[in-house]
Amino acid sequence: MSTSPESLILLALLGAISGFLNVTAGGGSLLTVPALVFLGLPGPVANGTNRIGILLQNLTAIWAFRNRGFSAFKLSFSLSLVTLPGALAGAYMGVELDGELFNKVLAGVMIGVMIIMQFQGNWKTNESVTERPPIPQSRLVWGHILMALVGIWGGFIQIGVGFLMMPILSRVMGLSLIETNMHKVFIIAFFSIVALTVFASAGQIVWLLGGALAIGNMVGAYVAVRVSIARGEKFIYWMLNAMLVLMIAKLLWDS
Repeated sequence: MSTSPESLILLALLGAISGFLNVTAGGGSLLTVPALVFLGLPGPVANGTNRIGILLQNLTAIWAFRNRGFSAFKLSFSLSLVTLPGALAGAYMGVELDGELFNKVLAGVMIGVMIIMQFQGNWKTNESVTERPPIPQSRLVWGHILMALVGIWGGFIQIGVGFLMMPILSRVMGLSLIETNMHKVFIIAFFSIVALTVFASAGQIVWLLGGALAIGNMVGAYVAVRVSIARGEKFIYWMLNAMLVLMIAKLLWDS
C-alpha cells in the first residue's frame, strides 16, 4: 500500500474529479475505487475507504444547493429513510466481498453503467423547476419502492448508485435535473453514514488515504453544484465513457 505524498496528491486530484462527476451525474467512484485498488488496497478496504469522501462530498453539495435556494428536505428525508435497511444489508455484504471477486464485480458494474448511460433517453434537462404541481401519489410510491432497492447497491459497492438514482428521480418521479441532483446528494449522504459505520467497525478503512480523497471530493462537489445549475452534462459523459473503457480493460486484465 502506497501512502507517499505523490499518492496523496493524486488521490486528492482524483477526488476532485470524482466529486464533480458524482454531483453532476454519477460514476465518480469508478475513478476512485480502482485508484485505491491500484495503490495496493484490497477491494473491500478500497470500498470502505472511498466512503469517507462520498459522505463529505455529499454534505458539501447539500450545503451548496441550499445556499443557492435548492432544497426540499422533507421529500429528501423520506426517500433517504427507505434506503437504510438495504444500505445496512448491502454494507455487510460489501465487507465480506472477496478481493478478486470484487475486481470482477467492479468491471461488470462499469460495463453495465456504460450501457445504461447510452440508453438514458431524453430525461436529462437543464431546467430548474422551483414551482410546479405536487408530485402525483403513484409517482411518489414507485419512487420510494425503487429507491429502497437502490439502497442495497449503495451500501454494497456504491459505484454507479448515482446513475441508478437519476432515472428514478427524474423519469419515475418527474423531477427536473436540478431537483434530481439536489435529492440525490441528500440520499447518498444519508445512507453513506450507515455504510461508513459498518466498514469502520470492520476495520476496512485506511483513514489517511480516505482523507486525501475527501479533500478533493469536497472541492469537486462545491464546483459541481454551481456547474450543474448552469450547464448540461454531455462533456462529463464523454470523459467518463473514455475512463470506463480504460478501467474495464485494466480490471479485467488484472483479474
